[in-house]
Amino acid sequence: MGLTNVIVMIPFCRTVDEGKSVLAVMSANGLKQGVNGLKVYAMCEIPANVILADKFFDIFDGFSIGSNDLTQLTLGLDRDSELVARIYDERNDAVKTLIRQVIQVAKRRKKHMGFCGDAPSSVPGYAEFLVECGIESLSVTPDVVTNTIVRVAKAEAMQKKRRK
Repeated sequence: MGLTNVIVMIPFCRTVDEGKSVLAVMSANGLKQGVNGLKVYAMCEIPANVILADKFFDIFDGFSIGSNDLTQLTLGLDRDSELVARIYDERNDAVKTLIRQVIQVAKRRKKHMGFCGDAPSSVPGYAEFLVECGIESLSVTPDVVTNTIVRVAKAEAMQKKRRK
């Protein structure tokens, strides 16, 4: 179609081999990573994505952390189940450790790291946590965009002061 400003996002990529297979199918159908600047990101929503981040970054140009699924799979629960929904919390130390860890790998590898999930929109201080970790981009719900921009700008300013 001639579009050159598209970044493909691969969801729920469980293994590096699965990622390679997706890239091969894309290539066979004319979507070749790197050609005309085509970038391919993967969702980072499975603990395996974090554990094997270096290997995933060997094949993908970046990640976007899907915190809803990452939280569910890290804590082994379904947030929609009345039996365990009370345990669902993106502020859980295990979840935040995985997020911090994968962002560090992305920074070391000079790969893009974004974030999509409810937490920056609905959890006080979460956008600031992501800025402290070094996130490059995040998505929020429309009703909190302006407020989040202000909070992120303040958090970035604090980061700059700490570096000095």
